[in-house]
Amino acid sequence: MATIFSRIISGEIPSYRIAEDDRFYAFLDINPMAKGHTLVVPKQETDYLFDLDDVLLADMILFAKRVAKAIEKAVDCRRVGVMVIGLEVPHAHIHLIPIQQEEDMSLARKRAQLSKEEFEQIAETIRNAFEP
Repeated sequence: MATIFSRIISGEIPSYRIAEDDRFYAFLDINPMAKGHTLVVPKQETDYLFDLDDVLLADMILFAKRVAKAIEKAVDCRRVGVMVIGLEVPHAHIHLIPIQQEEDMSLARKRAQLSKEEFEQIAETIRNAFEP
């Protein structure tokens, strides 16, 4: 059975797409730690990030870097934090989280509550800042 991320990539489940190419897909996390919190996933279903082959992993990091640069342009933040947990969905993924301070990366922190309109607006703003 396809993972939820594969179902998002295929369009079976809607998402707030940020960027995509033939191997990767970036979209807003629907339970964000901050406005602009984005997930970057490979289109290839692989459970664990470090099980990706070296070239795909390296290219995924470079793709995530481009997405992070777009987030920095679109969201008021000091940095874009990077988090890899890998237990919540059996599909490799990287969290890109706009932060002002290290505490903003805490999993115990209350999640941001955004309306559909806010999700759509921030997705469009980040998409427009993304450089292919």
